[in-house]
Amino acid sequence: MRQQQRGVTVWFTGLSGAGKTTISREVEKELRKQGYKVEVLDGDLIRQHLTKGLGFSREDRDENIRRIGFVAKLLTRNDVIVLVSAISPYRDIRKEVQHYIGDFVEVYVNAPLQVCEHRDVKGLYKKVRSGEIKHFTGIDDPYEMPLCPEVECKTEREEVSESAAKVLKELEELGYVHPMRVMQDAVNWQI
Repeated sequence: MRQQQRGVTVWFTGLSGAGKTTISREVEKELRKQGYKVEVLDGDLIRQHLTKGLGFSREDRDENIRRIGFVAKLLTRNDVIVLVSAISPYRDIRKEVQHYIGDFVEVYVNAPLQVCEHRDVKGLYKKVRSGEIKHFTGIDDPYEMPLCPEVECKTEREEVSESAAKVLKELEELGYVHPMRVMQDAVNWQI
């Protein structure tokens, strides 16, 4: 019989197009395959439902992150592994949420602005450059990169599986997931 899992929030932060959602979905897939309770809180979906009506001022962005953090804390304290992918551009609000949640792993999904803009998965950078969107993180609003994230994924150089394996390895080292299962699967990904 499987022992009780420990809840944790894994917070993926980075510019739009850096790969936050892609990596979190890969981590989710692997954790579910291993039988863990997992919930994904994607920033885009949260803005459509939980934080609808909030704008992109500093205050609204902070409130958006606080609300995501509140939901993440509820799930974490109920022994769910929560994967949050949200730009969350400001260090101080990320630290506030980290302190509030407690069991928290910060993952910096690091891709240079030029790479994110080239990927432009959602067509947002094109809209920014044409003037349709204002106050866009990384262009005319700041993004404050984490100073000491537990994991850094450099998505311009790493495959999705490599980045996901780094996150899973950190969860294993911190005792949130069973060591042998993650180690074996992370090794299998590299074959």
